[in-house]
Amino acid sequence: MKKVLPMLALRGKYIYPNSVIHFDVSRSKSVRAIEEAMQNDQMIFLNNQIDPAMEDPKSYDLYQIGTLAKIRQVVKLPQNIIRVFAEGMFRAEITEICEEEPIFRVEVAYQHTEQQVFEEDEKEAVFRALKESFEKYTGVWNQMDPNVYSYILMQTDLEVFVDHLATHLPFSLQNKQKLLEEMDLKQRCSLMLVLLEQELRLAYLRLDIQEKVKESIDDNQREYMLREQLKVIREELGETNIADEADEFLSQLSEMEADDEVKDKIKKEISRFQAMGNSAAESAVLRTYIEIMLDVPWEKLSEDSMDLEEAETILDEDHYGLKKVKERVLEYLAARAMSQKKDAAILCLVGPPGTGKTSIARSIARATHKEYVRLSLGGVRDESEIRGHRKTYVGAMPGRIVAAIRQAKVRNPLMLLDEVDKVGKDQRGDTASALLEVLDGEQNEHFRDHYLEVPLDLSDVLFIATANDLSTIPKPLLDRMEIIEVSSYSENEKFHIAKNYLVKKQMEANGLTPKEIVWKDDALRLLIDSYTREAGVRSLERAIGNVSRKVTKDIYQGKKKKVTVTKKAVRDYLGNAPYELEKESLKDETGIVHGLAWTSVGGVMLNVEVNTMSGKGKFIVTGSLGDVMKESAQAAVSYIRSQSTKYKIKDDFFDTHDIHIHIPEGAVPKDGPSAGITMTVALLSAITGRKVRGTTAMTGEVTIRGQVLAIGGLKEKMLAAKRAGMTKVLVPKANEKDVKEFDKEITDNIEIISVKKIEDVIKEALLSE
Repeated sequence: MKKVLPMLALRGKYIYPNSVIHFDVSRSKSVRAIEEAMQNDQMIFLNNQIDPAMEDPKSYDLYQIGTLAKIRQVVKLPQNIIRVFAEGMFRAEITEICEEEPIFRVEVAYQHTEQQVFEEDEKEAVFRALKESFEKYTGVWNQMDPNVYSYILMQTDLEVFVDHLATHLPFSLQNKQKLLEEMDLKQRCSLMLVLLEQELRLAYLRLDIQEKVKESIDDNQREYMLREQLKVIREELGETNIADEADEFLSQLSEMEADDEVKDKIKKEISRFQAMGNSAAESAVLRTYIEIMLDVPWEKLSEDSMDLEEAETILDEDHYGLKKVKERVLEYLAARAMSQKKDAAILCLVGPPGTGKTSIARSIARATHKEYVRLSLGGVRDESEIRGHRKTYVGAMPGRIVAAIRQAKVRNPLMLLDEVDKVGKDQRGDTASALLEVLDGEQNEHFRDHYLEVPLDLSDVLFIATANDLSTIPKPLLDRMEIIEVSSYSENEKFHIAKNYLVKKQMEANGLTPKEIVWKDDALRLLIDSYTREAGVRSLERAIGNVSRKVTKDIYQGKKKKVTVTKKAVRDYLGNAPYELEKESLKDETGIVHGLAWTSVGGVMLNVEVNTMSGKGKFIVTGSLGDVMKESAQAAVSYIRSQSTKYKIKDDFFDTHDIHIHIPEGAVPKDGPSAGITMTVALLSAITGRKVRGTTAMTGEVTIRGQVLAIGGLKEKMLAAKRAGMTKVLVPKANEKDVKEFDKEITDNIEIISVKKIEDVIKEALLSE
């Protein structure tokens, strides 16, 4: 007999014929199926999901055989949950899926149990065997409700009895499904006997475990009981016990290279661990501590190489330009090799982002055959990040220094302390002070990590630090380091780096070959001049990668077989250039002067604008300027007022006019003294009406007596001026020594004029009246 009915997928809940169960429904599809059944004859087909965790099963995620049931009662509960009471009627099998949405609607065929194979005596024998097994099981593990137990034993029909057992006994879901699908009553009874025997063995095992635990503990110590149960279970499973672990630790200790103090400490902790046993809460902490102590390379050293020729070759292979940096690095390595002193100065590579500081450190490691580990210190504010936590704290671990030594697996790696200028301090301690011990050759031979509790020798570690800005490094830390400045790249250096390194790197990263992509020189120069404005080459590498990915896509889709990247192709792939030179900014104007500034990411143009207007002598300075820059503006005004007669300024001008100095990009904080001469020229231009040369830039500090003082970061400022199209740059005479060290490509096509007094600046910058 076949019938079309709504179907509901159950999750781990089984119903058999002649049994009543209840289950809760909340899924919308299931709720609709219940509602439809209630509107008709209350009949519904219940079957199970193969995976109970699946939230929205399809027809192929369900078993084919289930139970035809009649809904007896529906109760609405809070949170849109419906409790359904259903009575199992017949086993049934899906013959056709009629619908899957909005509910499952299926055609099912009734399945009848085959009973004719049983003889009467055999049936009675099986019935009694099942009852005996059931009673024996409940006698050993009596977790069943007494009313349910009595009700099951009252059954006189064998099929009904077996189905009730299947409903109420804790079989696995797979075995419950097997009992549901078995249509031969004889086979179903045999399967039930086997499952009852299995449950009986499990019950005996559980009882045995409980008995063993109860003999050794007080019933009131619940936590201790749970631990003892876990202990017995581990013994039953034959897991490695604590004595074996201790033996393994002692074996590793005997093979480990370390001084007596370290070995005695580890041996002492192993003895404590062995005596403690698994039941102690501290055993896991001790196990971790011993494992870490055994993992630290206390005396393991790698063979270093101090071959300067090899080092020079590797540095030249990995980096274009940086001539002075390479010379300083080679001098440092030579001095370290010759002196054999462990307390040699620590190298600190300082420069804008993307200029190759981290890459240089990696090359030094390769040249000296040292293991390379990198320690990022940016944003580290907790002293414990360096020194570690004492092992009494929950979740304690060694500090980053010890972690890096473990990572290197030797005691003499090259350790890069990246972004050392960005370490901070708060109420948890001063990270910079913790680094003092690490970097001091007199102290780091006995560096104590709080977690290890014994000294670790760091004197053989080659430390190299990197930073963007020296001004933020604490003075005591700075004194322990030898500074090597890695300055900004010129356009020509960027071009060679892009052509010889970055293009090849991005071709490999994007699966391209030289036959598929060819870069024209003018396309690379366009990327450098108009698509990236930076001190280093990171943005340039990203831009090359962006073009390479687009080329890869075109080739993969079959649109092109080979791409020659020209200036037009760059514009097509990347759109409008964000840094096209604005000719407007090179015009001669009144009250606007091109200044130059240094930032941690390279040099930038800094325009100073001045307006004068009728007023009462107010002096306004805007543009998020710091105290030093505001004082420079005051100094500029003082100088001009003292020279009023010389520059033909009326005596009452400063009493009858307001002066407003503004530096654009007001959201960006600015500070420093190097805009002094720029402000002075802009003020004089606005007051006298004389125009400023639009292709002239300048930098320098000014005194109220008109002296021009030296400034820093001149190379970065010169590169910024060149990028902006300046043809003349005014620099303090005290900086002539820096100018002499510039490469020719920096000074090409740009006139550098040294100025000693502000009169020299005005003469070069302002047009004649």
